[in-house]
Amino acid sequence: MKQPFTLFSFRKRILALLLVISFIFCALGVRLFVIQIINGKSLQLKAIDQWTRDLKIVAPRGTIYDRTGATLAVSYTTYNVFVRAREVKSPTTVATALSTLLNIDFDNVYQKVQKKNVSEVLIKLGVESEIAEKIYQKKLSGVYLAENVSRYYPNGNLASQLIGFTSVDNVGQTGVEAYYDELLKGQDGYSYVQSDLQGKEIGGSLRYYIQAQEGEDLYLSIDSKMQQILENALNNIMQEQKAKNASGMIIDVTNGDILAMSTKPSFDLNELPRDDLDILFDQSKMKLVTDMYEPGSTFKILTVAAALEEGLTSLEDKFYCPGYRIVDGIKIKCWKTIGHGSQTLLEAFGNSCNCCFMDLALRLGVEKFYQYMEKFGIGQKTGIDISGESSGMLMPKSSVKTVDLARMGFGHAIAMTPIQLMNAVCSIIGGQKIDLSILYDENKQDSQNVSVISSNTTKLVNQLLEYAENKTGKYTFVEGYNVGGKTGTAQKYKETGGIDQGKYISSFIGTYPADAPKYAIIVLVDEPSAGVYYGSLVAAPYGKQIFKNLFIYLNEEKQDDSVVVEKVAMPNLIGMSLGDALIELRKIGLYCEIEGDGGIITKQLPPAGTSINKGTTILLVT
Repeated sequence: MKQPFTLFSFRKRILALLLVISFIFCALGVRLFVIQIINGKSLQLKAIDQWTRDLKIVAPRGTIYDRTGATLAVSYTTYNVFVRAREVKSPTTVATALSTLLNIDFDNVYQKVQKKNVSEVLIKLGVESEIAEKIYQKKLSGVYLAENVSRYYPNGNLASQLIGFTSVDNVGQTGVEAYYDELLKGQDGYSYVQSDLQGKEIGGSLRYYIQAQEGEDLYLSIDSKMQQILENALNNIMQEQKAKNASGMIIDVTNGDILAMSTKPSFDLNELPRDDLDILFDQSKMKLVTDMYEPGSTFKILTVAAALEEGLTSLEDKFYCPGYRIVDGIKIKCWKTIGHGSQTLLEAFGNSCNCCFMDLALRLGVEKFYQYMEKFGIGQKTGIDISGESSGMLMPKSSVKTVDLARMGFGHAIAMTPIQLMNAVCSIIGGQKIDLSILYDENKQDSQNVSVISSNTTKLVNQLLEYAENKTGKYTFVEGYNVGGKTGTAQKYKETGGIDQGKYISSFIGTYPADAPKYAIIVLVDEPSAGVYYGSLVAAPYGKQIFKNLFIYLNEEKQDDSVVVEKVAMPNLIGMSLGDALIELRKIGLYCEIEGDGGIITKQLPPAGTSINKGTTILLVT
């Protein structure tokens, strides 16, 4: 039987209806809140994206300067050419004009101007202002120009690895351009125009413009004049020594500023070899930071510093060199196979006697030797603000045998980067740890006041370096100037292991002034092939060249104006015994490198009769 209608049941239905309506309104309210408040911003951006078309305005990169304010890298305005195919009235006319003015393939452009399935297509990046103006004057339908930024390097290939370069879309690829890209690149702007459903611009519609923000300017620690002095010497090395490559740097010993740094060969930053990626990659590397090598005799600076600091030797300490040492049953030769005889530490350092430095390393022992390697930063990255730094290669302490330690003493059986070696040398000759840097900071302190060795050891090492390059008398390496230094000759190794016969790296480290260095330089010659390979013959002369030009630039006064290096005539030594030849050279104040194990001179360099400076190192072949 059907229930009779009552007032109570009517009220229940009204209440249910009100609850349903209230729920619907609440749900709509929540939905509106989500759309308008929570998602409002993102939906608004989507809407703007649908009814507008944008062209990016590339931000100018910051300018790069050297420490003196000379410009190294600048930005200038170029233009990107775009086509919106839906707006093109005559594809043939547009393609003909653009291919002619831009010197690009007609068929390629013609295909692009007919791509109506995309809103816009790029025709060419980085078009020069003069060409862009000609395109603008033609009033081509559907063709748009957007401002871009290109990079120009006023000095061409000067400091090319250090400065680096950008990609075609303005992103730093190498050097400072890459390392400090976030600071240099700035923030791009945009130009927006309203368009219809097909992507065509709506005439008379609003335009929006967001200005680009320029990147920050950078000041580098290098001095472009010093950089030019260094690179001139490296170019001379490449030409005269026929080397695979040549590298060098100048460092401010007091604070670690890199004043000049380069590797040759290099390229013009305005004419990049982008069509040969192998050359581009190889010549973009700052080999002083990325590549490891066995330092040879320049490493002896570290060994003698550690031994002096530990009180294990002194300048008057005596060493005997018969031409070899036998360690762990293995015969290790000195570079002078007939031996140096009895000598003091001062003389042994000047003679670069391997036997002396084997003795010093063995006196230190593995534990002490490795403590000083850690203190000097060997096997660690220096932290310099250049990409790709290697940490070097130090044999695990637990694996080191006595024979390994002996070899390490004179710079073999150990690998490092030149920047790592120079970091250690500067901390020794300056007495303080330094903070190597490419970015210039005028408020940077001269030192961190963190001693690496005692001031007395620093003084003694500087005396050794001064003697090594001025054996014939004070201030004779560079006439009248107090220059110190050390040469090195290191064998190269194959990638598969083992010595690469006939391939060497010749090097020279120089300091000035020798008694309290302000400047330190290093010159490395990789695989010289002009007939000699010893550091004293191949690298040191260019170190002297760098110092001479540096003193002229700095207007540096001589320590002694009266110093005049005497000239001597090179005697004819061919056919003489090695012993007699050495006596003859000693009489006239010449030094020599000896190649070969024989006892009779078969060749000499330079030839007899050549006028050379007293104190010069010559080559004898036995």
